[in-house]
Amino acid sequence: MTQTKPEGLPEKIQLYIDGEFVDATGGATFDVIDPATNEVYIQAASAQPEDVDRAVAAAKRAFDEGPWPTMLPRERSRILHKVADIVESRDDQLALIESYDSGLPITQAKGQARRAAENFRFFADLIVSQHDNVTKVPGRQINYVNRKPIGVAGLITPWNVPFMQESWKLAPALATGNTVVLKPASYTPLSAALWPEIFAEAGVPEGVFNLITGSGGVAGDRLVKHPDVPLISFTGDSSTGATLSTNAAPFLKGLSLELGGKSPSVVFADADIEEALDATVFSVFSLNGERCTAGSRVLVQREIYDDFIERYAERARNIVVGVPSDPATEVGSLVHPTHFDKVMSYIEIGKTEGRLLAGGGRAEGFENEGNYVAPTVFADVAPDARIFQEEIFGPVVAITPFDTDEEALELANNTKYGLAAYVWTSNLKRAHNFANGIESGMVWLNSNNVRDLRTPFGGVKASGLGREGGYRSVDFYTTSQSIQITLNEAHSPRFGAGKK
Repeated sequence: MTQTKPEGLPEKIQLYIDGEFVDATGGATFDVIDPATNEVYIQAASAQPEDVDRAVAAAKRAFDEGPWPTMLPRERSRILHKVADIVESRDDQLALIESYDSGLPITQAKGQARRAAENFRFFADLIVSQHDNVTKVPGRQINYVNRKPIGVAGLITPWNVPFMQESWKLAPALATGNTVVLKPASYTPLSAALWPEIFAEAGVPEGVFNLITGSGGVAGDRLVKHPDVPLISFTGDSSTGATLSTNAAPFLKGLSLELGGKSPSVVFADADIEEALDATVFSVFSLNGERCTAGSRVLVQREIYDDFIERYAERARNIVVGVPSDPATEVGSLVHPTHFDKVMSYIEIGKTEGRLLAGGGRAEGFENEGNYVAPTVFADVAPDARIFQEEIFGPVVAITPFDTDEEALELANNTKYGLAAYVWTSNLKRAHNFANGIESGMVWLNSNNVRDLRTPFGGVKASGLGREGGYRSVDFYTTSQSIQITLNEAHSPRFGAGKK
C-alpha cells in the first residue's frame, strides 16, 4: 500500500507576515520530504534574519497599536472559540496533512487534531473565568493584581505531533493578549502553514499571528536573540534548549523550555499486569516512539520479570508497522532520514548492551523505502548503558529488572532527565511515597499519559525549565502588576519637615 497524498496541498509554503503570504528574502527555500518515501514533495520558504525582523516588527506593531491586547477577555474568547470550531470542522483534512507531514499513523493524527481544538477551547474559557488575588485591610488598604500581556511571544515548536504542539503554545499566548511569531520545525512545516487561514477566518487581526519557516540556526536563532521578543517558549531537545537559554540570557527574556526525556515506567509485582502491559507498550510505541513523555525505560520487579518481558516482546512483534495513511497502522514512518539514522545507530548500540527480544532493524516489508523501524525491545539492560541513559526518540525500549522499592527508585532517578514517570502497583501507600521520591515533573500512577489541561506540564533536571498548562501558562504569558490603594492616612514618616 502506498501513502495517500492529501488533496489541496499548496504549491509552496510561504512566510506569513502582517496578514500576507510572502517569500523569504532572496527567494530562499528548503526541501520538505514525505517521510514514507523520503521524496521531496514541496518547497518551503527559508526565513532569513531580515524576514524574522519583519515578522517581529509586525507583531510588535499589532501589540502596540492594534486592538488585540486591549480587547475584553470575552471578545478574545469568542474569536478563539471560532478557531476551535474551524479546527474541528477540518479534522479529517488536518489529520491527513499531519500524518503525511510527520509520518504519524492517521488514527493517532486524528486525535491530535481534536486535541488542538480543545487547547483553544480551554484557554478561551480560562481567560473569561480567571481571577486574581484581592487582599484588604478593612478601612486602611486594598491590594489587587492587574494581569497584563507582555508583548511579542516567540514560539518554537518541534516536529513530533506538530499541529497539536503549536496549538499548545498559540492558544495561551493569544488568549492572554500577546502577539506571536511562530517558528515550526523545519522537518514539518506543512501543518503550521494551515494556521494563517484558520486565524484569518476566525477574525484574528492582522499582525497578531506571524509564521516564519526555516532553520533553527538562522530563523530560530534570530528570533531568540531579537530584542523586541520578551518571551520564548521552546519545545525540543535538551542540547538545543541549553544553547537557546544561553543566547536568551543577555536579554533577560522569559523562558519556558520543555525538553527531552527518558521516562521510567515502574512495574511492581502487585500491579494489574494486563493494564501495565497495555500502558507500557502504548507509551513507547505510540506516536512512532517520537514523544518526549515516552516511558522508554521499563523497570520490572524480578518476581514477574521473565513473564513480563516475554509478553512484552510478543506484543511488540505483533505491532502493525505500515504507511501512515493506512487506518490499520500502529507505527508509521519516522519523520526524517536523519532521525531514522540516529534511531538505527542506537539500535546497533543496544545490541551490545542488552538482550534483543524484538525488532532490531528496518520493519519487514519496508527494507528499501522510507524511515520504517521495527518496534525494538531490549531486555537485561544495565543502568549505565547508553540505551538506558540517552533519549532515542523512536520505537525502542530498554527493560531492566529490580528487586526492592529502593532499587527501583534509584534506577528511576538514574538519568539526567526528569520529565515524566509511570508507576504500576496496587499498594496505594507505596504509590504515593514512590511518586514523591521520583525526580520528574509529572507522575502517572496506574495510568497512561492522560493529560488534564489544568495541570502543570514540564520537567526537572535536563528535561526543562518552567511550567505551562492552566494558570501556569497564564502566569508565563502575562506580567502581574500589584496595585495598592490607601483608604486612610498614608502614615508616612515626615522626613525633612523639621522639628515640631
